[in-house]
Amino acid sequence: MSKKIVAVTACIAGIAHTYMAAENLKKFAKKEGYDIKVETQGAMGVENRLSQSEIDAADVVIFAVDTNVQEPDRFEGKKTLKVGTSEVVKDGKSAIDQAIELTN
Repeated sequence: MSKKIVAVTACIAGIAHTYMAAENLKKFAKKEGYDIKVETQGAMGVENRLSQSEIDAADVVIFAVDTNVQEPDRFEGKKTLKVGTSEVVKDGKSAIDQAIELTN
C-alpha cells in the first residue's frame, strides 16, 4: 500500500522557496510512488489547504518551513519531519526518504 504524505511549505518571504520546495516534494514523492498533498503558506496566504481528513489519513507530515506553521495543532500526534525549505529545494528526495523512514 502506498504511503500517504502531507506537507506544509513556508519560507520567510513566502515567495520562491515556498513554491520550489512544494514542487520538489511532489516530484520526488511521485517518483517513489507515494501519495502527497502539499499546502503552501506563502505571500498569497494558505493555498491548497489540507483538510483534517487528509491530515488524519497521512502516514507522515513534512514541514518544509523556515517560519512557523499556521494552525500547527491540526497536525498534533502525527509523525513529523521538519526541514528548511532550502534543504528541500536542494534535495527533495532526501526529505521524502527521511519522512518515509519515520513511518517504519
